[in-house]
Amino acid sequence: MAMHSDRYSFLKFVRYQDVFLWDIKRYFATQVLSTFPVVRLGDYINEESAKYSISDSTKTYGILGVNNQMGIFDAYTENGAKIKQKYKKMEEGWIAYNPYRVNVGSVGVKRQSHMNDYISPAYVVFSCKKGLLPDFLYLMMKTPTFNRIIRKNTTGSVRQSLSFKNLRALKIPMPSLEEQERLLSAYNHCFGKAESISSLIETTQLTWEQNVCKLLFVEHKVEEEKTGNAFLRFIHYKDITEWGITMIKKKKGHGYSSLYEIAKIKELCKVNSGGTPNRSNKAYYKGNIPWVKTGEVLNDIIYETEEHISEEAIANSSAKLYPKGSLIIAMYGQGDTRGRSAKLGIEATTNQACAVLHQIDNGKVLTDYLWAYIQVMYNDLRSLASGTNQPNLNADKIKNYGVPVPPKEVQEEIVAYTKEKREQISSLRAEAQRLKQQALQDFEKELFK
Repeated sequence: MAMHSDRYSFLKFVRYQDVFLWDIKRYFATQVLSTFPVVRLGDYINEESAKYSISDSTKTYGILGVNNQMGIFDAYTENGAKIKQKYKKMEEGWIAYNPYRVNVGSVGVKRQSHMNDYISPAYVVFSCKKGLLPDFLYLMMKTPTFNRIIRKNTTGSVRQSLSFKNLRALKIPMPSLEEQERLLSAYNHCFGKAESISSLIETTQLTWEQNVCKLLFVEHKVEEEKTGNAFLRFIHYKDITEWGITMIKKKKGHGYSSLYEIAKIKELCKVNSGGTPNRSNKAYYKGNIPWVKTGEVLNDIIYETEEHISEEAIANSSAKLYPKGSLIIAMYGQGDTRGRSAKLGIEATTNQACAVLHQIDNGKVLTDYLWAYIQVMYNDLRSLASGTNQPNLNADKIKNYGVPVPPKEVQEEIVAYTKEKREQISSLRAEAQRLKQQALQDFEKELFK
């Protein structure tokens, strides 16, 4: 018998009733090994595919989104008159994922803290049955091991997709509820340490912003006056920068110093919007020119990017190549991205969601001073965004943003102080990221062999 086993060891025997999909990809699929029982995920989840009409023009509806950074998030609100399709509705504890991006972690859980309820029908939405905790499954889906399992089970010749049908067929480790809670508790303990460091980062950031504003004699916070129930208010016309039915924004806080001369950004440098390369060119993916996207613009120096494009792809398109030392500001972006900035440590091009500040007049301002001020006034700058769904900045508002121009020695002092605080924040951020990764690694090690 041993000889026969050796002779046919290259054969893989599977019962026909267990076959759901077969091809060379699934033949080499990752086998799930665990000290816990391995079960079929489909026995523990229900698809929530019901769609609802949310087109009532007398109501405003809150829309959810999902991405690989925040999971589920409150995306925007929209009047029903503008919504032409039916949406899925999510309940607390339900999970949603982007079937085309779940392999890069685009999955999340709806929580009590979320204000919105509806999500695009393009997303897969499901709930967990008794015996499977949503947070436990969500964490499992974020592990590298589960990601490999997902990649082996996606389908599609061009865009790989994980349907709910394929998701149901996956095998997963299934600890008891007590063990699931224990694993979650251990994860949350380690993750909580990272969150404590994140709070320290926020405090350090706030101190940095306040101290720079003091040096420049600039009020740190934007002053927003809401109309409330008052019938009359008197405001100098010269102080108004923007007005609407609910709010008037005054100049104070928008780059105005009580001591130093103010210059508009367009008076200190050139400002351009990024562009989209010509994707139809066959050489699009074969270049070596760094291409910056908004997700990479997070108050840091960019030395490398996720994607590179060719000179041919840039030619005859709106994309341009910008020199090392240029400043990038994210005009669009979800969550915390909009208004963030970065400095190019390389020659690169950017997508259309970025504004680029280049050819900076160093006779007036140091490049690093201008960048430091943009970072410090991040919340003030993003408050200029407009739009009903997802408010965005535009190049014109950035061009006209006021910057104090103090003597060079004051600029140098601010640059040195900013460098110190950025290094401190970078160190704290690295430690917080290490703890978050450690929490997930420890969770994964206990779950999979």
